[in-house]
Amino acid sequence: MVAESPHLLREARKSRVEIETVLLSEDAPTALKRKAGRAGRVLPADLFQELSSTENSQGVITLVRLPEWSREDVFEADGLVVVLDGLQDPGNVGTIVRTAEAFGAGGIVFSSGSSRPYHPKTLRASAGSLFRLPFVSLTPGQTVDASNRAERRLVAATSGPGAEVSGFSWPKTSVVIGSEAHGVREEYRSAAEAIHIPIAGAESLNAAVAAAVILYEARQ
Repeated sequence: MVAESPHLLREARKSRVEIETVLLSEDAPTALKRKAGRAGRVLPADLFQELSSTENSQGVITLVRLPEWSREDVFEADGLVVVLDGLQDPGNVGTIVRTAEAFGAGGIVFSSGSSRPYHPKTLRASAGSLFRLPFVSLTPGQTVDASNRAERRLVAATSGPGAEVSGFSWPKTSVVIGSEAHGVREEYRSAAEAIHIPIAGAESLNAAVAAAVILYEARQ
């Protein structure tokens, strides 16, 4: 996985990830080169910029190998399991992962059609949470089966009708967050209870914002 920024280098060093190598631009600060340690490889500035996925590079790209998580790591963990259903924007996906870790979620499911966890922008938006929060990639059928096997309640966030998130009983729950364009697909809706966030004056919420509200309520 490509982790691009000094912050992600720091997060990788304090998390359970294997650092393969650290690529540095020749004009990177000396302090950053020291932090890279023996894994550091200095490249000419123009070559580094060609490799960079950001317009304004910060001079460091860390290549990391993430832990391999199992379904049990996700579904048997304490806390909410967040299922991402067809969320294609990597920034939204990474933001949800970061928020999930902040509010004590147990893990993440990247369901079919969602941006992959290995997308550089997903990792940047997660701010390193993908280094620590267990995640798996599953089809809807596999997700429903895994949730049932773990005796988790499966709920789907909708625009209504359904139970309001405030006051909902959250222990041992998997919650499906759908895309803003298409919502939660039928394979999940037919197997899940519906919940919704009451809003006024707008058609819907951004998926990452909706996930944050749900995660906060579940944490309470």
